[in-house]
Amino acid sequence: MREITFAEALGEAILEEMEKDPAIFTYGEDIARQGGIFGAYKSLLGKFPDRIFDTPISEEVIYGSALGAALVGMRPIVEFHFADFLFTGIQSITLQIEKIRYMTGGQGKLRLLLRGPDGISNSAAAQHSECIETIFMHVPGIKVVIPSTPYDVKGLIKKALQEDDPVICFEHKMLYRMRGPVPEEDYTIPLGIAEVKREGNDVTVVTISRMVHESLKAAEELKKEGMSAEIIDLRTLVPWDRKTVIESVKKTNHLIVAHETWKRAGWGAEITSVVQEEAFDYLDAPIIRVGAKNVPMPFAANLQDFVTPNYKDVITAVKQILR
Repeated sequence: MREITFAEALGEAILEEMEKDPAIFTYGEDIARQGGIFGAYKSLLGKFPDRIFDTPISEEVIYGSALGAALVGMRPIVEFHFADFLFTGIQSITLQIEKIRYMTGGQGKLRLLLRGPDGISNSAAAQHSECIETIFMHVPGIKVVIPSTPYDVKGLIKKALQEDDPVICFEHKMLYRMRGPVPEEDYTIPLGIAEVKREGNDVTVVTISRMVHESLKAAEELKKEGMSAEIIDLRTLVPWDRKTVIESVKKTNHLIVAHETWKRAGWGAEITSVVQEEAFDYLDAPIIRVGAKNVPMPFAANLQDFVTPNYKDVITAVKQILR
């Protein structure tokens, strides 16, 4: 099978769905002429000039206009430049996009995709490094997608562009250049279905995005010491795959949740709570959460490394829970 980058797979997904559906159009800052700040639209340069266009830096207008377009039957894709700046348009998203279908009694479909980069990169500091997916998991009305591989991003984006509800997709900056196998034939991945990236018997690690790869690296190291970790990539947070997680916990009797967002009130707390409600009798030890320290992301590389979780933190958590 051919191997392409995460960004190329993403571009393919959008291109293929635009070819199928004339209602799809996409806009954002620096995508039509530059190809996106992390190159997600480079494979789309020169294509659909009347359906791919740049906007001024005006987040509230961007999200509000997408809402209006979706209400009249279009299917807009909005690239948010950095996830951090979703807050500058939060009113349109949380008060309108996430609620309007409910408030109108389901009379209209709101076919809309918000997507763009989040997470750490090289010293991008406090306003360009955040993982804020938990906030959109908390407010009802929008599906939350967060892929970890080129294969997954293509399948999930294509499925998101066939949904009748708004979807938001967070793509980690450090994954855009990652290469991986992606089929040339058409395929989609259902939202809400996790994937067991690695099977194991001693402990379940539930994770997403960049931390999937850190957790897989940890599992490989732990194997050398005789410990077997099962790594589950949720792939979507709304809805999230309770069945796969609960079944794994019933097998391993131990659970660790690993994410890059802050540990305090991160989405791992929701997973932890549900597992304790539904599978407490199967747990042989308290659940452990791995997450970023509760501070804004520092600029200095050594401090960024100190704040951000990695495979070593997963290894430490596994050894603690199995001792």
